[in-house]
Amino acid sequence: MNFLAIVGRVFLAFVLQVGRFAMFTGRAVSHIVRPPFYPRLIARQMVEIGYYSLPVVGLTTLFSGMVLALQSHTGFARFSAEGAVATVVVISLTRELGPVLAGLMVAGRIGAAMAAEIGTMRVTEQIDALSTLSTNPFKYLVAPRLIAGITMLPLLVLVGDIIGVFGGYLIGTTKLDFNPATYIARTVEFLETIDVVSGLVKAAVFGFVIALMGCYHGYHSRGGAQGVGAATTNAVVSASILILILNYVITELFFAQ
Repeated sequence: MNFLAIVGRVFLAFVLQVGRFAMFTGRAVSHIVRPPFYPRLIARQMVEIGYYSLPVVGLTTLFSGMVLALQSHTGFARFSAEGAVATVVVISLTRELGPVLAGLMVAGRIGAAMAAEIGTMRVTEQIDALSTLSTNPFKYLVAPRLIAGITMLPLLVLVGDIIGVFGGYLIGTTKLDFNPATYIARTVEFLETIDVVSGLVKAAVFGFVIALMGCYHGYHSRGGAQGVGAATTNAVVSASILILILNYVITELFFAQ
């Protein structure tokens, strides 16, 4: 009976967490589309998520494209198929590596910052003060971050794709002795619109997930500094796991035969 009681408590705790997360998500999404809006807060979050994340995303995709070109050339040389390097680099970056790597980098940088900021406001009762001043915390804290995450991560991924393809081009033409015109022609020839669109859709979903998990764990943090630290860790871990899971789900929806 003690074992069954433990199982029951774990199951009920799980259901409670799922229900609380579902209610939080529903409230957050409803406030995205309902006025009033706070344009200044949205713009500040866009700068924080987009502009300040550009260096880390750019460096990540640049070196990923360079490594991908080197590894592809090494593998394809065994089958005398070196000409496919440009195609593999551009398709891999636009479909998978661009959105996934950008999402993971932004989750580590922005998701943690959101959870820490909102968690600190929670434990210092600043969120309660907002409610006292007749300001909806979801409208003031959560909605601007969700809007900024949904809009800015696709732009980051688009820029990251360009930088990553340039990294592959740089290695291909300087180290692997590809003809620059031929490399560019191969890149453009086999790149399709669906490749770029699927990556941008993934980026928008990942941006929503990153902002949602940061806000959720920060909003429900408890227990002072230790609770804020736990919320920050949980936000990054949960966002990263959801990014990897949703990456498969969206790929299945776009490319399943």
